[in-house]
Order: sequence, then structure tokens, then C-alpha cells
Amino acid sequence: MNKISFKIGLFFFLSVLILEAISMFFLHDNIIHSRVHDELSALQTRGNNHREILEASYHDETIRHIALMESRTDTQVILTNLNGTINMSSNTVTPEMKRIIKSTPKDIPHEGMILEDDWKNEPYIASVSPVKMKGTDYGYVYMFQNTQKIKELISGLNRHFLLAGILSLIFMFIMIVFLTRFVTHPLIKMSEATKRMSKGDFSVSLPKLGKDEMGVLGESIAILARDLEVLKNERNEFLASISHELRTPLTYIKGYADIARRPETKQADREQYLGIIHEESDKMTKLVKELFNLAKMDENIFSIEKDMVDLQPFLLSIYEKMIPAFRENDMELNFECPTQLQALIDPTRFEQVIVNLLDNARKYSEPYTKVTLEAGEKSGQIIITVRDQGRGIPAEDLPRIFERFYRVDKSRARSLGGSGLGLSIVKQLVEAHGGTITVESEPDMGTVFQIML
Repeated sequence: MNKISFKIGLFFFLSVLILEAISMFFLHDNIIHSRVHDELSALQTRGNNHREILEASYHDETIRHIALMESRTDTQVILTNLNGTINMSSNTVTPEMKRIIKSTPKDIPHEGMILEDDWKNEPYIASVSPVKMKGTDYGYVYMFQNTQKIKELISGLNRHFLLAGILSLIFMFIMIVFLTRFVTHPLIKMSEATKRMSKGDFSVSLPKLGKDEMGVLGESIAILARDLEVLKNERNEFLASISHELRTPLTYIKGYADIARRPETKQADREQYLGIIHEESDKMTKLVKELFNLAKMDENIFSIEKDMVDLQPFLLSIYEKMIPAFRENDMELNFECPTQLQALIDPTRFEQVIVNLLDNARKYSEPYTKVTLEAGEKSGQIIITVRDQGRGIPAEDLPRIFERFYRVDKSRARSLGGSGLGLSIVKQLVEAHGGTITVESEPDMGTVFQIML
């Protein structure tokens, strides 16, 4: 108990200390930067105000009024001509001020500029504003402010930050002592539960820990245990399905191979059996390929190389590839897509999606029905729809059609060569593109698959 409390307390203390130190540093730096920026902006604005007064009335009385007004503030104004000769100063001009005046660059913008902003190392911050008369420069208004005021302000700010930091550390230490004692007991319970889960026992239960973060964590562990149990069952079902899917073609292959090898088998029958073996081999090859693709998707190593694709020619090429198969089944395949409709997709992977949906629509629809492939844009989303007039999907099967190896009509799907993986691959490919796929269907009315990108 004490060991866990110490570790948790030390971890919390160091984490909060580092977070507080970083936060205090950036807050301190931002406040100083903002305060200095305000002082510089105010100084430049003050100089611009004097400049505007002089441009409106450039007289000795105006100059004396500005000098008198600035002599009662913590800033100093100096008026020079274009050659740098000082015509007026509200206070004594120091050598440092003269140095700054001599360093004035040419082509100063009319809104003025900051000449000196190094408040840490220089005695003054300074700005300059050009006085223009009839469109030409007539002189310069320099504003100076002693940096001692800024340094005193920063020093006071540092003292406040130091005091706040010390008080925060004391308060944080007291809170962590109580927090670790409060957290330790439920953590031990959770640790015991996770150890049981690691050994395959997912029938864990935790006491009610309230509705705070600790309670949410406990509930999350309980949910995780239930999900892992479901995952374990699904894994067993998945392995059983794979075994079943592979066993069927292997049984056909072995059985017909044995018959074909018999000397008394007629040549015509042997060729028929070899054709069945070849067909079942193709099914196995397709199944293994689909399983391999699913495995790569699960491990996030399935590459998606997106490119901006014009959908009209892209979908039209798929339509032209598929139309002969539909005509062979006495079915109609329609295509609708506006020009200049683009989407960011992987053409190879997305063709696999569309071909799979169209092939399903063909297989599970009757002759003389219509299948439609259409694309459009709505509310900033690309919507691709495959609509058929086929047998439809019962309502109880709709939530599960994207599951691996799930078939609505198992006997019919097997006769058509389906593995129950196609729609699962379609869903994962669409989601890998950042999109979603939905399905709506009614028995004997048809099915609509809709992809939204």
C-alpha cells in the first residue's frame, strides 16, 4: 500500500511540478512580452499624436505646449530637423539619446517605428515619427522612456510568480498526500482484476467506485473485460469459419482428385472433375487473398495512396468493365455522375469497393431488373450510391452484413462463390479513406448502399 502510494504520489508530484513549471514559464514570458509590447505601442502612439498636432499647426507655441506636457510625464519628447539637429526637448538630452537619434534609418514610414526595444540592456526604449509638411519630411518626433519603470514592473511580477509558485507547491503536496490515499485502494482492486484478465478470466467485477474519474476507470475495465470476452468468442467463431470455408473446397479438391486418378474414369468425366478442382482452387485463392487483405488492414499496414480523382471518368471505366456481366444476366446497369466532380481517393482500392458492390448487386438480383451506380455532392460531401431491385436484406440481418463471414442466404451465397468477406473489406476500405458506408434494404424491394466521403 505504502509503495503504491509513494509511487503514485511521486508521479503526480513530478507531473504537476513539470506542468506547473512549464505553464508558469510560458505565462510569465507571455505577460512580460505583452506588457513590453504595450509600453512600446503606447510610446509610438504618443509620438504619432504629437506628430499629428505639429503637422496641423507647426508653431513655436505648439512646440512649447508639447514640451511642457511631456515634462510632467515619465516620457521625454525630442523634436529634430532632417539633419538631426535638436530643435526642442522636454528634458535634458543624454548621450545615449543622441546615440539613438544618430542611428535613425532613412525612409521611416509615416506611422513611425520603434528605434530601441532592448529594455533589458539599454537605459531607454525609443520611437520616432516623421513630421511631413506638404508631402515632404520636415523633421522627426522622438519619444524616449526610461526602462527602469519596466524593470521594476517585471521585478514585481517575478516576486508575485515566485510566491504563487511556492504556495502552489505546498498546496499541491498536501493534496497529493490525500489523493494518493484515496486512489490507492481502488487501484489495487483494479490491478487484481487486470491480472485475472491477463490469465484469460474475463468474469471480473469491481465495486461501485462512484461517478468520478476513478469510477469511470473501473467501469471501463469492466467493459473491457466484457469486450475481450466477446472478442475471444468472435475469434473462436472466426477461426471456425475459416476452417469451414477452407474445408469445403479442400474436400471437393481431394474427392474429385481421387476420382480423376482412377484408371476407369472416363476422359470426359475426368475433365469435368478437373474443372471443378480448378474452380474450387480459384475460390480458395480468392479467400486467402481476402484474408490477407483483412489481416493487413487490422495491422494498419494496408497502404492507401490517395490522389485527386475525377469521378466521372473513373466510375465510367468501372461501369464499362461491369456492363457485359450485367447484360449476360439480362440485367440493366445505369450510370449517373456529373462532370467536374472530384474526390481524394486511392483509385485501385476504391475500384475494389465499387466492383464489389456492383458484383453483389448483380449476383443477388433477378434478370430484367435494374442496378444504378450514381455519384453526386451534397453539403460538401461526395455521395456514391449503388441501388438495385434485388431480393433485399431482412431487417434482422442488416446490422451484421459487414461482419466477416456473415451471409444472409448461406446456401445461395456459397453457390455464387461468396466468402462472406467482401462487404467487410468494403467497409474497412471506405473507412480507410475517411468515409462511411450505410445500407438500406427491404425484402423484395431492393438494396441501397451509400458511400459518403
